[in-house]
Amino acid sequence: MAKLQTCPDLWLLSDQRNDTALEAALTRLPRGSGFVFRHYHLDTEMRRARFAALRELAKKHDHQVVLADSPVTARKWGADGVYGPASRMPHDDSLLKLVTAHNWPEIVAADRAGADAILLSPVFPTASHPGDPALGPVRFRMLARKAKAPVIALGGMTAQSAKRLDWPRWAAIDGLS
Repeated sequence: MAKLQTCPDLWLLSDQRNDTALEAALTRLPRGSGFVFRHYHLDTEMRRARFAALRELAKKHDHQVVLADSPVTARKWGADGVYGPASRMPHDDSLLKLVTAHNWPEIVAADRAGADAILLSPVFPTASHPGDPALGPVRFRMLARKAKAPVIALGGMTAQSAKRLDWPRWAAIDGLS
Protein backbone atom coordinates (compact mmCIF):
# COMPACT_ATOMS: atom_id res chain seq x y z
CA MET A 1 0.00 0.00 0.00
CA ALA A 2 1.45 3.39 -0.97
CA LYS A 3 1.34 6.38 1.32
CA LEU A 4 -1.25 8.98 0.36
CA GLN A 5 -0.38 11.59 2.97
CA THR A 6 2.33 14.22 2.80
CA CYS A 7 4.76 15.02 5.57
CA PRO A 8 3.92 18.35 7.27
CA ASP A 9 6.56 20.95 8.11
CA LEU A 10 5.24 21.67 11.65
CA TRP A 11 4.92 18.96 14.33
CA LEU A 12 3.63 18.94 17.91
CA LEU A 13 5.03 16.17 20.12
CA SER A 14 3.16 14.95 23.17
CA ASP A 15 4.78 14.50 26.54
CA GLN A 16 3.65 14.13 30.13
CA ARG A 17 4.50 17.83 30.60
CA ASN A 18 2.12 19.12 27.92
CA ASP A 19 -0.74 16.61 28.31
CA THR A 20 -3.26 19.08 29.73
CA ALA A 21 -2.58 21.57 26.92
CA LEU A 22 -2.82 19.17 23.97
CA GLU A 23 -6.44 19.76 23.00
CA ALA A 24 -5.91 23.52 22.81
CA ALA A 25 -2.57 23.09 21.03
CA LEU A 26 -4.02 20.76 18.39
CA THR A 27 -6.79 23.27 17.75
CA ARG A 28 -4.30 26.17 17.39
CA LEU A 29 -1.91 24.37 15.04
CA PRO A 30 -2.22 25.39 11.40
CA ARG A 31 -4.49 23.00 9.50
CA GLY A 32 -2.53 20.08 8.07
CA SER A 33 0.23 20.06 10.69
CA GLY A 34 1.55 16.91 12.35
CA PHE A 35 1.13 15.38 15.80
CA VAL A 36 3.43 12.79 17.36
CA PHE A 37 1.81 10.95 20.26
CA ARG A 38 4.40 9.68 22.72
CA HIS A 39 2.91 9.52 26.25
CA TYR A 40 5.32 6.85 27.44
CA HIS A 41 4.19 7.46 31.03
CA LEU A 42 0.75 5.83 30.56
CA ASP A 43 -0.10 2.15 30.76
CA THR A 44 -1.28 0.57 27.50
CA GLU A 45 -5.02 0.88 28.11
CA MET A 46 -4.86 4.53 29.21
CA ARG A 47 -2.38 5.33 26.44
CA ARG A 48 -4.62 3.85 23.77
CA ALA A 49 -7.68 5.75 25.05
CA ARG A 50 -5.77 9.04 25.20
CA PHE A 51 -4.39 8.44 21.70
CA ALA A 52 -7.87 7.74 20.32
CA ALA A 53 -9.30 10.95 21.78
CA LEU A 54 -6.42 13.12 20.54
CA ARG A 55 -6.37 11.41 17.14
CA GLU A 56 -10.05 12.24 16.64
CA LEU A 57 -9.44 15.92 17.47
CA ALA A 58 -6.30 16.07 15.31
CA LYS A 59 -8.12 14.58 12.32
CA LYS A 60 -10.82 17.27 12.61
CA HIS A 61 -8.02 19.73 11.82
CA ASP A 62 -6.51 17.60 9.04
CA HIS A 63 -3.37 16.86 11.06
CA GLN A 64 -1.24 13.80 10.40
CA VAL A 65 -1.08 11.61 13.53
CA VAL A 66 2.02 9.55 14.21
CA LEU A 67 2.49 7.09 17.06
CA ALA A 68 5.72 6.51 18.95
CA ASP A 69 5.42 2.74 19.08
CA SER A 70 5.84 -0.28 16.85
CA PRO A 71 4.53 -0.28 13.29
CA VAL A 72 2.11 -3.04 14.28
CA THR A 73 0.62 -0.91 17.07
CA ALA A 74 0.55 2.18 14.85
CA ARG A 75 -1.50 0.31 12.24
CA LYS A 76 -3.76 -1.28 14.88
CA TRP A 77 -4.51 2.09 16.52
CA GLY A 78 -5.11 3.87 13.21
CA ALA A 79 -2.04 6.12 13.17
CA ASP A 80 -0.80 7.67 9.94
CA GLY A 81 2.78 6.86 10.82
CA VAL A 82 5.40 5.68 13.25
CA TYR A 83 8.05 7.64 15.20
CA GLY A 84 11.31 6.36 16.63
CA PRO A 85 14.81 5.16 15.84
CA ALA A 86 15.70 3.71 12.44
CA SER A 87 15.84 0.19 13.87
CA ARG A 88 12.08 0.26 14.56
CA MET A 89 10.94 1.43 11.12
CA PRO A 90 8.72 -0.79 8.96
CA HIS A 91 10.05 -2.13 5.68
CA ASP A 92 7.00 -1.03 3.70
CA ASP A 93 5.58 2.35 2.77
CA SER A 94 2.13 2.04 4.34
CA LEU A 95 3.07 4.36 7.22
CA LEU A 96 4.84 7.69 7.43
CA LYS A 97 8.26 7.10 8.96
CA LEU A 98 9.53 9.83 11.27
CA VAL A 99 12.98 8.76 12.37
CA THR A 100 14.86 10.26 15.30
CA ALA A 101 18.54 11.18 14.96
CA HIS A 102 21.13 12.99 17.02
CA ASN A 103 24.30 12.58 14.93
CA TRP A 104 25.65 11.63 11.50
CA PRO A 105 25.54 7.80 11.93
CA GLU A 106 21.88 8.02 12.98
CA ILE A 107 21.07 10.21 9.96
CA VAL A 108 22.67 7.61 7.67
CA ALA A 109 20.62 4.88 9.40
CA ALA A 110 17.44 6.97 9.00
CA ASP A 111 18.07 7.44 5.28
CA ARG A 112 18.74 3.70 4.87
CA ALA A 113 15.48 2.94 6.72
CA GLY A 114 13.55 4.99 4.18
CA ALA A 115 12.67 7.85 6.50
CA ASP A 116 10.01 10.23 5.22
CA ALA A 117 11.54 12.79 7.58
CA ILE A 118 14.28 12.87 10.20
CA LEU A 119 13.77 14.63 13.53
CA LEU A 120 17.28 15.89 14.31
CA SER A 121 17.84 16.97 17.90
CA PRO A 122 18.56 18.72 20.09
CA VAL A 123 19.07 21.90 18.12
CA PHE A 124 18.92 24.13 21.20
CA PRO A 125 18.97 23.34 24.96
CA THR A 126 15.77 21.62 26.07
CA ALA A 127 13.62 21.20 29.17
CA SER A 128 13.48 17.46 28.37
CA HIS A 129 17.24 17.00 28.76
CA PRO A 130 18.59 19.89 30.86
CA GLY A 131 22.34 20.27 30.67
CA ASP A 132 22.76 18.01 27.64
CA PRO A 133 24.79 19.57 24.82
CA ALA A 134 22.82 20.99 21.90
CA LEU A 135 23.84 20.84 18.25
CA GLY A 136 23.48 24.58 17.72
CA PRO A 137 22.47 26.18 14.40
CA VAL A 138 25.75 25.62 12.51
CA ARG A 139 26.17 21.92 13.33
CA PHE A 140 22.43 21.32 12.82
CA ARG A 141 22.53 22.80 9.30
CA MET A 142 25.73 20.94 8.44
CA LEU A 143 24.14 17.60 9.40
CA ALA A 144 20.72 18.41 7.93
CA ARG A 145 22.12 19.32 4.52
CA LYS A 146 23.80 15.91 4.22
CA ALA A 147 20.58 13.96 4.89
CA LYS A 148 18.63 12.54 1.96
CA ALA A 149 15.26 12.80 3.76
CA PRO A 150 13.77 16.15 4.85
CA VAL A 151 15.01 17.15 8.30
CA ILE A 152 12.75 18.48 11.05
CA ALA A 153 14.46 20.55 13.75
CA LEU A 154 13.65 19.43 17.31
CA GLY A 155 14.90 20.53 20.69
CA GLY A 156 14.32 23.94 22.21
CA MET A 157 12.20 24.92 19.23
CA THR A 158 9.67 27.76 19.33
CA ALA A 159 8.41 30.06 16.60
CA GLN A 160 11.21 32.46 17.58
CA SER A 161 13.99 29.85 17.54
CA ALA A 162 12.71 28.44 14.22
CA LYS A 163 12.92 31.94 12.75
CA ARG A 164 16.42 32.36 14.19
CA LEU A 165 17.43 28.97 12.77
CA ASP A 166 15.86 29.93 9.44
CA TRP A 167 14.62 26.38 8.95
CA PRO A 168 11.18 25.63 7.50
CA ARG A 169 10.51 22.30 9.24
CA TRP A 170 10.38 22.08 13.01
CA ALA A 171 8.78 20.30 15.93
CA ALA A 172 8.26 21.09 19.58
CA ILE A 173 6.81 19.87 22.86
CA ASP A 174 6.65 22.99 25.01
CA GLY A 175 7.15 25.43 22.13
CA LEU A 176 3.75 24.57 20.62
CA SER A 177 1.81 23.67 23.78
